[in-house]
Amino acid sequence: MMIINLRKYYYPQYKKDTFVEVSDEVAEALLLAHRYESSSHQKIVYHKAFYSLDADDGIELSAIDWEQPSPEELFIQAEEQAHAELFLLRLEQALSCLTPPQARRVHAHFFLGKRYAQIAREEQLSDSCIKRSIEGAIRRLQRYFKQQKWEDF
Repeated sequence: MMIINLRKYYYPQYKKDTFVEVSDEVAEALLLAHRYESSSHQKIVYHKAFYSLDADDGIELSAIDWEQPSPEELFIQAEEQAHAELFLLRLEQALSCLTPPQARRVHAHFFLGKRYAQIAREEQLSDSCIKRSIEGAIRRLQRYFKQQKWEDF
């Protein structure tokens, strides 16, 4: 059990020293909350976020660590997402041109991160056979991308 001064933690309500005995967990929680409030206040002082002409009190507290992206950044993010979705769609189409064993091996190697030796053990083949199969699949995918004029990927 610890004795704390309520004036330290609740100043506007307790203007005189008032000592209370609390458990260690409560004292620790009060200390952490006090530190958090002090650091938040220091952030406001550092970032000069004292006043806001168009918002109620407290909006500055939530806005210090949050930054809204600019319209240009939003546009770039949308373009990148559309580009990634198109790439995945084209990759799915390209993988359909592979033989089932090639598609399975490419998926295991590139998407699941398995090594040639691990795939070879699972399929009971040699490492070199798996390696040649995956390399052949990559060449086939490259040809497919060139045929479709998707070289920008």
